Amino acid sequence: MTNLIKPLQSSFLSCEKDTELILEKLFVNDRQKGEELKRLLVINTPDCLDRTNTKYKEIVDNMSIRDLKEQNYIKITPKLNFEEHAEVKSRIILSFDNFTANATNPQFRDCIVNFDIICHTDYWDMGGFQLRPLKIAGYIDGLLNNCHLTGIGTFQFMGCNEMILDENLSGYNMMFYAIHGSDDLIPADED
Repeated sequence: MTNLIKPLQSSFLSCEKDTELILEKLFVNDRQKGEELKRLLVINTPDCLDRTNTKYKEIVDNMSIRDLKEQNYIKITPKLNFEEHAEVKSRIILSFDNFTANATNPQFRDCIVNFDIICHTDYWDMGGFQLRPLKIAGYIDGLLNNCHLTGIGTFQFMGCNEMILDENLSGYNMMFYAIHGSDDLIPADED
């Protein structure tokens, strides 16, 4: 008897795998660049990338991806809670959007992966014409553009736009294009 139950395929299923891979590429795989990105998020001073400052090293050395998420430097849900007296933080909000069928092969799914980089405007200027959110965007782009995630093909940069939330919070929205394929497959139940 032939099994008529088909496996499930959905591009939504690989988002959790892609999120994990993205965060590992940003903060784990290249230890030095990951530490610098952590410094840009956690330390709100213009000299946050100063490698001679041992205090900064102590702050970010043992921070894991879990710590960055728990302390709201990285968000994977769209909820922001900027309390009036809370510590000012730079943040990266990771989201998946615009899921569509692939134009050349409808078995595959395409989506846009967004990185919202939000920084308090008082901490944008790092001196020497360096702007904190653009520096963060540079690390994200450098570490992720053309890399491979769970799908087919490579992760492709699509664009970046400035966004202003209010007089204190603004940043950039970076967009990358991803194609999802057979990694999204859930095997059929066998009875």
